[in-house]
Amino acid sequence: MNQSKLIGLILLVAAAFLIYLGLNQANSPLGEINEAFTGSYSDETLGYLLGGAITGVLALYFLFKIKQ
Repeated sequence: MNQSKLIGLILLVAAAFLIYLGLNQANSPLGEINEAFTGSYSDETLGYLLGGAITGVLALYFLFKIKQ
C-alpha cells in the first residue's frame, strides 16, 4: 500500500469520526433545544459536520489519486 492510500484511509476514518460527533451533538437534547429556539445548528455542530465533509473529500482525493 502506497503512502497516498494510507493517508486517504486515515483521513476517511477521521472524517467519519467528525461526522459522527456532529450528528451526535445535533441529536442531543441540548442540541435539539438550541435548534428549536434558533432554527439552526450550533457553531460547534456545524464545525464538526463541515470539517467531516471537507476531510472526506480530501480522503477520497488521496484514495483515488492517479499518478502522473
